[in-house]
Formats: sequence, C-alpha cells, structure tokens
Amino acid sequence: MNALSRREEENLLKTVKAQALRECDTLVKAFADCMSGRLISVAWACKDQLKQVEACMVQYTGPEPMEVVRSEYLKLRNQQQEEKLHSFENTK
Repeated sequence: MNALSRREEENLLKTVKAQALRECDTLVKAFADCMSGRLISVAWACKDQLKQVEACMVQYTGPEPMEVVRSEYLKLRNQQQEEKLHSFENTK
C-alpha cells in the first residue's frame, strides 16, 4: 500500500511540526518575546518576527518537505512489512 491513512498523516504532520518548532526555536522565542505584553499592537509590531517564523516553519512543513517525509515514511513502513512477511514465511 502506497498511501497513508488519515491517522498516519495526522501523526506524521504532528511530528514534523514539533520538529520544525524545535528547529525554529530561536525565531519562535523572538516572536514570543515581541508579543509579550501586547494585545492589538501584535499585528503590526511583531509582523517581521511572524514572517520569519512562518518562513522557517515552511522549510519543514511545506508541500515539498512533507512529500519527502511521506515517501521516507512509506519506504520504512513497506520495509517493515516485508520483514514481517519474510519472518512469517521462514517460520512455516
């Protein structure tokens, strides 16, 4: 099977987003510091920091990087299924 289930897709996206947040941590912290103590002015005062965070996150969660992650996941899953099949056949 060469498609991800909805659950696999959601888990993969959650994992990739968490990794992206770790990789973009300094930018996220700078954005959080900018937002601290602001309400409405966040929209214009922290616009540059937000754009930097978004640009960083897209490097990991954009369509192209996600397609690479999906294909790697499918490759690994297929390898594991083949190994299970071979080990099952060897026990017969």
